Amino acid sequence: MNYSRFLTATSLARKPSPIRGTVEIMSRAPKTLISLAPGSPNPSMFPFKKATFTVENGNTVQFEGDVIERALQYSPSYGIPELLSWLKQFQIKLHNPPTVHYPPNQGQMDLCITSGCQDGLCKMKPLGGNIINVPSDEHGIIPKDLKRILSQWKPEDSKDPMKKTPKFLYTVPNGNNPTGYSLTVDRKKEIYELARKYDFLIIEDDPYYFLQFNKPWVPTFLSMDVDGRVIRADSFSKIISSGLRVGFMTGPKSLIERIVLHTQVSSLHPCTFSQLMISQLLYQWGEEGFLAHVDRIIDFYKDQRSAILAAADKWLSGLAEWHVPKAGLFLWIKVKGIPDTKQLIEEKAIEKEVLFVPGNGFFINNSAPTSFFRASFSLASPEQMDIAFKRLAQLIKEST
Repeated sequence: MNYSRFLTATSLARKPSPIRGTVEIMSRAPKTLISLAPGSPNPSMFPFKKATFTVENGNTVQFEGDVIERALQYSPSYGIPELLSWLKQFQIKLHNPPTVHYPPNQGQMDLCITSGCQDGLCKMKPLGGNIINVPSDEHGIIPKDLKRILSQWKPEDSKDPMKKTPKFLYTVPNGNNPTGYSLTVDRKKEIYELARKYDFLIIEDDPYYFLQFNKPWVPTFLSMDVDGRVIRADSFSKIISSGLRVGFMTGPKSLIERIVLHTQVSSLHPCTFSQLMISQLLYQWGEEGFLAHVDRIIDFYKDQRSAILAAADKWLSGLAEWHVPKAGLFLWIKVKGIPDTKQLIEEKAIEKEVLFVPGNGFFINNSAPTSFFRASFSLASPEQMDIAFKRLAQLIKEST
């Protein structure tokens, strides 16, 4: 893989920060090291001296002494070593990626800690790239439509920078936000083969991976990757805490280090306190304990999904249509007879004290009309869902 062709001029121009480098060195150095290099504040001046968190099983995670000082201090841009170590081993066991024979000097598969969910489309739009929408249905991206879009280029065009071939495919493969759709394993295989043929990367942004309602879980793109062309983003936001802002990215070392260099000049590093909280919790739980926690979360959201589907069946049958989500937190609803739901959702529904999100808020072109809207089943009680759809049904009837 020639990873340099996937990097912008800005990314290629980034160099390691010598200041950040001293933090990396200190994180690995023995305590006998005398360092006059970093500009870190003296932790003895921090007002917080101890913190204790009680886990749902009654155990505690406790920060004091050196640990509380670390939690409140700068840390490496890649992430704290012990959390990286836990996650690397877990990723290998979970996804069992095939052996990739990387070119010399390209490194191996690597991982870094990030600040929670990526929300890729929102980040990409201001960068000015040419974003091409790929049609999808209830099973996610439609491979034949992706193939049709790619057919305007020849596979060998990827070697010519003047041809401006697609550099990557961005996808949320499970419980997609907003549609709730999930890619099937067969479609993933077809898409991966197209990526190999036309030589583009796959950015697998998968914050709802651990919220798949049926087992076995669908294999990931990472588990299929034989070329080193998948960059996978995971998040703890949906399963441990959205406020802690901790996620992690797995991919080829040459590309992960570019992400870390960007971190060095933007946020410096993910929140140390949050990383230590999650790290100590994961080591306390172990892999089995973590997956048991995930199972409890799945059961909760599965019940929530049942409640919103019951409310939709009761009040919206004949007025709207939807597919049952296999993962995630969202129900994507198409209203019959109303080509644009913007006014219905943003004005009329709010007047009735019901809040949804109009579908065009998720489009590349936010002004494009759509008959869809998104309903989330994460927070509302079954009773609230029932009342909300009852009110919405009345508004739809009045509007058609």
